[in-house]
Amino acid sequence: MIYIKSFKLSPFIDRNPNAYPDHVFKHMAGEVLLFDRITVLYGNNGSGKSTLLNVIASKLGVKGNESMLSNGYNQYAEPFLSFCSYSLGEDEQDRALTQLPHSSQYIKSEDILYEIKKIQQSSVLRESMLHEQAMRGLDKEQLAQHEQSAAFYKQMEITKFAQEKYSNGETSMQLFEQLLVPNSLYLLDEPETSLSPHNQLLLAEEINELARYCNCQFIIATHSPFMLGTLQAKIYNLDLPALKTSEWTELENVQFFYQFFQKRKAEFER
Repeated sequence: MIYIKSFKLSPFIDRNPNAYPDHVFKHMAGEVLLFDRITVLYGNNGSGKSTLLNVIASKLGVKGNESMLSNGYNQYAEPFLSFCSYSLGEDEQDRALTQLPHSSQYIKSEDILYEIKKIQQSSVLRESMLHEQAMRGLDKEQLAQHEQSAAFYKQMEITKFAQEKYSNGETSMQLFEQLLVPNSLYLLDEPETSLSPHNQLLLAEEINELARYCNCQFIIATHSPFMLGTLQAKIYNLDLPALKTSEWTELENVQFFYQFFQKRKAEFER
């Protein structure tokens, strides 16, 4: 399923070299990204892949998008976003979509790490559990009573016990299993964080399955060779001077790994 078909970056770039995010995209002003069921934004550190993902998330207004206004004082972000545009896809009857699925979400690596931290730190876990109850309608007095209840204490202990026996990577995999549901658009920023190569492959295969069979669409920022080599994706290479696609084997990070092991091939053949 293609929920978002294309995204056009602002053709207007402020001349101020410190304008953000204008200066990040000065080399691809007005460029258009065309999305598949899985689209990867590849690039090394500082390439702008995470910024581009957040620009898309902010323009779409999906859950989890980060405000591009720094304490309300970034005067450049709002006009830049206003000049960006996008087009949605079609439904199964080839009718133009008018909105994105409500379950659509922007999930950053720090979001996953924060969820792990909530489990590892009792005070953060307590705050999170109380916040969840507040979102369900409990007022301050009811929250105070709930916090002192045996049921609340028991639930905290169950949650900590259930998660403490798992590593960060295992917990990340569990969180992705909970967060990634059918019929949704997902923007994922470096989902490989904390994952072993084996688990990166498992997550990539799960994403392939969700895109192929469960009406999900993914836009993913990553430079992991394991994710890149497993995802059935169109790959935009943001390390190039212009916005272009590449095969995963052509990417600098992948070539670096390949050359690293080629130089040490003899050590594996002893």
